[in-house]
Amino acid sequence: MAKLKLKTDDNVRVIAGDQKGKEGKITRVFIDKNRAIVEGVNLVSKHTKPSAQSPQGGIVKKEASLNISNLALLEDGNVTKVGYRLEEGKKVRFSKKTDKAI
Repeated sequence: MAKLKLKTDDNVRVIAGDQKGKEGKITRVFIDKNRAIVEGVNLVSKHTKPSAQSPQGGIVKKEASLNISNLALLEDGNVTKVGYRLEEGKKVRFSKKTDKAI
């Protein structure tokens, strides 16, 4: 399995698929499935029956996951690739475009 370079609370842009061009913050990452949920992106409609939690029932908008390969990290509004290096004995993520630590 490949190393996931995107983490929770990273700002990302969708670079492929129906949601291409949309931006948001990662709220959850599923490491075993290589997928992530991005805030406000890839909303799907889910039909729910009335229950104790939602007595009305009806159609609920819900965020679905996207494949990590379709996401790119945003740094100062620009897309960048992520790399790793050792600094003072610690593993640090850095932007390959600006060479700054993230």
